[in-house]
This record gives sequence, C-alpha cells and structure tokens, in this order.
Amino acid sequence: MTTSNVGLETSIIYQGDCKHILSAFPSDSIDLIYLDPPFFSNKHYEVIWGNGAELKAFEDRWKGGIMNYIDWMKEKVEQMHRILKPTGSIYLHCDTHASHYLKVYVLDQLFGYNKMINEIIWSYKGGGAGKDSFGRRHDVIFYYSKGKTHLFNADNVRIPYLSADGRDTKYAWGHHKGTDKEYKPNPKGKIPEDVWEIAPINSMSKERLGYPTQKPEALLERIVNASSNEGDIVLDPMVGGGTTLAAAHNLKRRWIGIDVSPLACKMSYNRLRKLGASVRIVKGAITENELRKFDPFQFQQWACDKLGGRISERKSSDMGIDGYTFIEMLPIQVKQSDDVGRNVVDNFETAMRRIKKERGFIVAFSFGKGAYEEVKRAKFEDNINIELLTVKELLERKEE
Repeated sequence: MTTSNVGLETSIIYQGDCKHILSAFPSDSIDLIYLDPPFFSNKHYEVIWGNGAELKAFEDRWKGGIMNYIDWMKEKVEQMHRILKPTGSIYLHCDTHASHYLKVYVLDQLFGYNKMINEIIWSYKGGGAGKDSFGRRHDVIFYYSKGKTHLFNADNVRIPYLSADGRDTKYAWGHHKGTDKEYKPNPKGKIPEDVWEIAPINSMSKERLGYPTQKPEALLERIVNASSNEGDIVLDPMVGGGTTLAAAHNLKRRWIGIDVSPLACKMSYNRLRKLGASVRIVKGAITENELRKFDPFQFQQWACDKLGGRISERKSSDMGIDGYTFIEMLPIQVKQSDDVGRNVVDNFETAMRRIKKERGFIVAFSFGKGAYEEVKRAKFEDNINIELLTVKELLERKEE
C-alpha cells in the first residue's frame, strides 16, 4: 500500500528535520511512533560504516547543556503528539543521562503524567563492569498513550513461562496463592514484564549494519506487535539504520521514516530494498542554520552528496580531502565554519598535488579574502583550479 485512509503516503523515507516534515502531516493520522533520538550522553563513537571501509567519528554531543537538548526534543515531540491517533502510542528510547528530563519536561507535559503506560527497561549484556560503580547495562523506553484508551495486543507478545532453572513451564499446573484453586497458565505464554532482556547488536550479528546505536530487530518487533495491527501506520521520525521500518515491513504494517542524515536515509533505503519493499526517499528542504547543527560527518556527507559525490573512504585523518565526485573523482574539502582562509586553500593544493589532480572543490559557510586571492594565484601560477562554494550556493544549486 502507498496511502492511508487520511491520504498519508507510506513506504517513504523523508530526508530532513522531522519537526518541519511532521508539520505537514494531518492530525490524528499515525498509529504508532517509536523514536530513538541521539542521547545526551557525551559519548564519542568510532564507527565502521557500511562495508567497513569508512571509519568515522559519530559525535553525540550537545552544546549548551541538557536544557538545550530538551528544548530541541520538545519541539519535535509536540508534532508527534499532534499527528498521533487518539488510540495511538509513542515509545521514546533514551538512556539514563536524559531519561528523567525527557519524562518530566517533554512527555509528561505534552501527553500528560497519567498517560505513561510503562517505563520499560531494556537490559542487555556486554562490555566490562565499572571500576567505581555498578556496570551500566540498560536503556529506558518510555511508553505513553495519547488518549484514554490505547491498543495493546497482549497475545502478540507473549513469552514462555520459565522455571527457576530456565525450563519452559507454560503447560505446568499450579495453585492460586492462599487457595486450593488450581489454574493453568495461558498456553501462549505470559505477557512480558517491563524489564526486557534482549541481546544487543554485536560485532558478529547478521543484523549488524555498522550504524551507531543500531537496535536489534527483536526489540522493535515486540513494540510493533504490541501497539499496532496489520495495515496500521508506524512512524520512526529519527530512523537511523532503519530497524523500525524493517520490523514494520516484516509484520505487514505501513511505515514512514524520517532522518536528517543523508547516510541514515540511504542505509535505511538499502535495507528496505533488500527486504523487497517498495520505498523512495524524499529530500526535504534544509536550511543553513540546520546545517550548522549537523555533526561533522553528516555535514561532510551532505556537501559531497550535493556535489554528486561521496565521502572519502579513509579514516578521519584524510590529509585534506573529505570526498570525491563520482565523475572524474575530483577532490572535495569540507569545512563546517565561516571565514575560511588562505591556509585551508594552501593545504588543499598540497593534497591535490599529491593525488595529481588539477581541479577540486572547497565547501564552507563563507570564505575570507585571502582564500579567494590564493585561488586566483594557484590558477594562474600553478594551473590548479579550485572552486570555492558556500553553503548558500550549494543550497541553491541543482543536484548533479
């Protein structure tokens, strides 16, 4: 299916800021929302992307402190509350650095304190114990409803009853406490408690894409099974590696994904195509101010994509080259800053000579007088042609 009963297109991934994209969605149109936003954890991830060739830094940092992060989240969740159906549910995945703030200042204020259904603990193993603390081995998932009633498919998520020794006891008889009345547990198993022990993605997992913070399909399948029916619309407004969409597709739900990162959108697109899904990417408008907030890797990806190329497959120490155009393999240097000067052009010339290229591009928000003077000198004296492109010019430029 491609459209819902409210005319909302599904099987689609939007590239852009979810706040702006969701503002165009009709109210009361989505059955289930799951979001796994970047955590306010000050972690620094070194990640192998895709086939292992691109080792890049993924920074999960927020300048200005926790309340800037909360404000950034709240304006997006406001739109999610508006578009969620009265019987719909939202699952917000976070870690302990921000969980209390997100509950009090975002979810309780927008949905209501009494609309929290569960605080789910995703418990997982891996890594070593802390030297001066207990090992941190869980994330938090807040489960809220929008209206007075909500969909919950208990039979879809039942798990086996297990005895103390781990054996399946779903067919065992027992007695109600304090009475002689016998009972037999539901043969389909029990409804899970709010602590979920589900294995994370590890380096040997068949699911592993190399995307930072990738979540296991088993986690999302439980959420989708519990809070939606076949044909319902599932939304992931920060889609990342596409696990939510994959789970929704496999369970015969309709789905919509959104992410500001071009790489995340492409990775999710490829993942859905491998599953046989009909999917397309729609690139939303990006503003210069939004691009300033991109992490460095996402900004490089955006700039190279606009120039019809791709990021370099070298590690972050690229010696002056961040990417190449597909046609002619012309080098690209990307600077997420203003007033880029002569020294950047000088270094790029050296990198161009090393790879024996006479033409290349430098992208930045703006350039200083010295940069333009050095470009002229390099052209007339050394026959090196460097095009200085501002972000504004790239935003106005048609994609190659």
